[in-house]
Amino acid sequence: MSRIGKQPVIVPSGVKVAVSGMKVQVEGPKGKLEFGFRPEVTVDVAGQEVKVGRRNESKLARALHGTTRALLQNMIQGVVKGYLQNMDIVGVGWAAKIEGKKLILMVGFCHSIDVDIPAGVNVKLPNPQRLEISGIDKQAVRHFAAKLRGLRTPEPYKGKGIRYEGEHIALKAGKSFVGGAGGKK
Repeated sequence: MSRIGKQPVIVPSGVKVAVSGMKVQVEGPKGKLEFGFRPEVTVDVAGQEVKVGRRNESKLARALHGTTRALLQNMIQGVVKGYLQNMDIVGVGWAAKIEGKKLILMVGFCHSIDVDIPAGVNVKLPNPQRLEISGIDKQAVRHFAAKLRGLRTPEPYKGKGIRYEGEHIALKAGKSFVGGAGGKK
C-alpha cells in the first residue's frame, strides 16, 4: 500500500469537493479547480475526508495511487492558501516589466523577450529585478516559473540569469593567469 496514498486528505471548512465520473472538482475561497483522474484509481468523498484507492494491484495503479492523492492535496491547499514563487533577475541592466497580459524581459539579449502570462497565474513586480508569481494551481505556477528560468538559466561564472528565490548557484573560478609571455623566459 502506498504510504502517501492511504492517508486521507482532510477537507477544511469552506471547501467543497465533488466527484462526478472521472473528475474531481474542488471549490474554495480563492477559486475553483478541476482534475481528471485515471480509471486505475478511485476517489471517494466521505464527510470532511477524501480517500483515494486503487482498483487493482498493477504497477501503474500503484504508481498513480500516491500521485493522485498528492494532486488532490495540492488542489485543496491551492483553493485555500494559493501558491507563490518568487524569482530574482540577476544581471547589470537586466529587468522585467508587465504590459497587459505579457511579461517583457530584458535579460542581456539584443532584443526583449515577450512571454504571455497564462490564465490563472498572476505576476507582480515589486521591483524590476524581482518577480512574484502566484495562483491557485501549483502546477501552473511552478511550470511558468520554470519556463522563465529556462529563458536565461543562471551561468556558473558570474551567476547572471533568472533564478528562484534562495537558489544557490555554485560559482566556478574563472581562468587564472600564471607566468609571463607564454611561460618562456
